[in-house]
Amino acid sequence: MFLKKYAAAFMLLVLLAGCNKKEKQLQQVMALQQMNDLATVEYVVTKIIKANDNTSWYKIGDRKILMSCKATLTAGIDLSALKSNNINIEGKNITLTLPHSKIITVNIKPEDIVEEYEEVGALRQTFTGEERNALAVQAENQVKASIADLGILQTAETNAALFVNNFLHRLGFEKIMIHFDTITTTNN
Repeated sequence: MFLKKYAAAFMLLVLLAGCNKKEKQLQQVMALQQMNDLATVEYVVTKIIKANDNTSWYKIGDRKILMSCKATLTAGIDLSALKSNNINIEGKNITLTLPHSKIITVNIKPEDIVEEYEEVGALRQTFTGEERNALAVQAENQVKASIADLGILQTAETNAALFVNNFLHRLGFEKIMIHFDTITTTNN
């Protein structure tokens, strides 16, 4: 009887120690939240902007412009969205569901918008600053519209999974499963 009481107490201590270890592991993984936006990829895209307004019958002469615009796109994942219910720890195994990647910034510096060519007829005026700005906004919108075709979001998720995988491996996890809803990366 005496031995049974100590065995029961010992088992209770082992269970409580296991819970504390699991809670500590969860807190270590939740430290990822403090990174907020984890930028994992940066693309530099050059967009050519071409405009002319030679189609009006009442305007005499040509007016054409060709500009280049360099945009820097940064993508990654928002780790502040990570919640404890996105984490499943079983011993040295962990399953983690991360939010899908997103574009963090689209940056076009004014010095990265360059006039490459301009042709203006003798009876026409050059393109105004307002018209040039409108063309730059058009280029930015076209760059944003082409994000899906660039594959930057997929690359951001792949890189984020590698980063988080290495982080979790350093915490001592051996089998790591990382999900992005339907995308899964496994490390055995």
